[in-house]
Amino acid sequence: MKLGTLCYIEKDGRTLMLHRVKKENDIHEGNWIGLGGKIENGESPEECVIREVKEESGLTIKNPDLRGILTFPEFGKDNWYVFLYTATEFNGDLIECNEGNLEWIDNEDLLNLKMSEGDNLFLKWLKKYKMFSAKFIYDGKKLIDYDLVVNY
Repeated sequence: MKLGTLCYIEKDGRTLMLHRVKKENDIHEGNWIGLGGKIENGESPEECVIREVKEESGLTIKNPDLRGILTFPEFGKDNWYVFLYTATEFNGDLIECNEGNLEWIDNEDLLNLKMSEGDNLFLKWLKKYKMFSAKFIYDGKKLIDYDLVVNY
């Protein structure tokens, strides 16, 4: 079992996205995603998301808002549980990311980006619901089923 975080940072009608084009053997290769990564031993999800955003972007987020819990059974080789956050408060300057290219994308263009099918769904849910839990079942990179539980 793997635990991780994912964060979408928004400012002035744009969201910071990572185009995953630099890592070898990357299951997300070529896709646009938010920022995040694995929770380390002894680390809370909030500590992880703040650390991962800083490492990947150079930005220090404040008051990350937990919006969802995502379950990915047998995604790759592992079962993943991901804490999904949004953030609007941050400081710092963008740095070069070793996983891909960072870019501020206009919110109305987000769903036109190449991304995993599940990401496309939960980005819509972030606009619609305050809190939710979802389970995504993939066969390779193809989404074959999902369940959504909404906690308004």
